[in-house]
Amino acid sequence: MSAAIAAALLWLAAPAAPTERFREANEAVRSGDLPRAIAGYAEIAASGAESASLYWNWSQAAAARGSLGESLWALLRAREIEPGDKALRREIERVREGGNLDPAEIAPEPLAALGRASRRFHLGGLALVTGALSVLLHAAARRWPGRRLLPRLSGLALALALLAGAFPLAASFARPTGVVVRRGAPLLDAASATAEAVGALREGEVVPILQESGDYLRVEDSSGARGWARAEDVLRLDRAPGPVS
Repeated sequence: MSAAIAAALLWLAAPAAPTERFREANEAVRSGDLPRAIAGYAEIAASGAESASLYWNWSQAAAARGSLGESLWALLRAREIEPGDKALRREIERVREGGNLDPAEIAPEPLAALGRASRRFHLGGLALVTGALSVLLHAAARRWPGRRLLPRLSGLALALALLAGAFPLAASFARPTGVVVRRGAPLLDAASATAEAVGALREGEVVPILQESGDYLRVEDSSGARGWARAEDVLRLDRAPGPVS
């Protein structure tokens, strides 16, 4: 019994830890210790306690440090969590324009927008609900064949289920993307520390990720050039980052 009580107390106390770390990171921003603040935000994100406000603050700290790419990445990551937030969209546009980036340079995967729309309007859940409703209406129509409205309602529910499900299905084919967070990040000819640079990536550009190998990502820039980049230079948008060392 005592072990169960202890486990319950630990569970209840767990949410307070990220909150305290978040407060400490914000205090670090106010005191001007931006590296410590960003490390704190990264630790919180790596623990799984992600939120749009966390990434918003991270973006402001990165911008204050002069890291355009990291600031934009944090905002885009926040948009993955809260795709309907208008303030985020405005801030993303402001940072994009400040970095002289073309709109296409931060949206290389059109299907990704379908994924955000699916999450914003909960289309996956809607597809499940309307699909289940269609099955129930179909069963009711077989049970009471004299009620002519039931087959029509069943067909309508099925059509809605297919339409709603088409968005997340299409979005599942989108390639993962990442944001170049280092100015002049080299594009390498191999996933190796001894590889030669064949070009440079533009800070703030969103690039499709074609392959992953250890600490390297194979990417494609807006000009169509392909090569390998260090994972620390291109932060992924489809997952939380690890703690900053």
